[in-house]
Amino acid sequence: MTDGWEDFESPAKRGRARGDRSRRAPARDAAGSRRGPEDPSERAGRTVQPGTADEDGQFDVTLRPRSLDEYIGQQQVKENLAVFIEAARRRREPLDHVLLYGPPGLGKTTLAHIIAREQGSTLKPTSGPLIEKAGDLAALLTNLEEGDSLFIDEIHRMSPQLEEILYSAMEDFRLDIIIGQGPSARSIRIEIPRFTLIGASTRIGLLTAPLRDRFGIVHHLGFYPESDLSLIVHRSARLLGIEVTGTAGAEIARRSRGTPRVANRLLRRVRDFAEVMGGGRVTDALASDSLERLNVDKFGLDETDRRILLLIIEKFDGGPVGINTISAALGEERDTIEEIYEPYLLQIGFLDRTPRGRKVTRRACSHLGRDLPLEPGRQGTIFGNDGGASEPEG
Repeated sequence: MTDGWEDFESPAKRGRARGDRSRRAPARDAAGSRRGPEDPSERAGRTVQPGTADEDGQFDVTLRPRSLDEYIGQQQVKENLAVFIEAARRRREPLDHVLLYGPPGLGKTTLAHIIAREQGSTLKPTSGPLIEKAGDLAALLTNLEEGDSLFIDEIHRMSPQLEEILYSAMEDFRLDIIIGQGPSARSIRIEIPRFTLIGASTRIGLLTAPLRDRFGIVHHLGFYPESDLSLIVHRSARLLGIEVTGTAGAEIARRSRGTPRVANRLLRRVRDFAEVMGGGRVTDALASDSLERLNVDKFGLDETDRRILLLIIEKFDGGPVGINTISAALGEERDTIEEIYEPYLLQIGFLDRTPRGRKVTRRACSHLGRDLPLEPGRQGTIFGNDGGASEPEG
């Protein structure tokens, strides 16, 4: 407790100390267990990964829409936010606290910037893993001005002890901090300006229920349809000065796994091929050929996705097979498989999650040019595998 308060009193010292710690060892959670430096979505290192790659930062700023009118997709979320922001403006009070959750790459950070801009406030961004002690959080909150917006990305990665400090800050706009320890410990109450907390999370289930309940506005961001992604690709192409002809934009959108961040990344890679091989113009044929060279097929699957499906088909007769077995066979961490690869395969109907394990579907086998393996005790018809075995509900 005392250390946290000392850091709050000396922000420069706190910044230097944090830098030294990050170089020495990975962060640990509240229980003292080792915590990875980043989410699995940031470790994958794939062209179609939904997490942020090293090169994405500068382009995200360039391509990021600046208003709700410019924002493409998530229509119901946009309409509701527009109403809430206008109502708060008319009442001359800060917007209620906002929680945005959903898979990575869908625009949660973009919406946070738009919300702050629409209500005319200043956005103070940070990230859950960077807030390590009570002093870190106290420094952030006491430096806010009236009506500011505090954006905490990956808010689910904050420790439960820090979440408890947020309770009174969100409800009563005050901080209750314990200084010292033992008999000499004392509580100090600090009044803070009224502000809007905007939290973003890819794993809302890891947030404690009391913290979730203190958000007055909660919105889920889902995967984008191809029509919206095509509009996003053409908008990004205009901003980057890329000439996209015919249905090339739709082809890129089709292989973007329902994720704008993936669509923009694929557009940049296709642009590279266009500048070297196509005279700077992205045509239908060039887009298709470029994406094939990147091993991204028409469903947006890359080599790792196909490895997972073929492993289950060829080594485990189509499943069911446990996730730990898949992890060991592929040499990938279980969390990476569950959080990066599985969601999209489940979404497009290529994988089925059952109580007994993972199974590939007839749709996946057809795409990969494989027959659906028979379940034990089933016989094929004279026309081949009938695939009629009933599947357990998952």
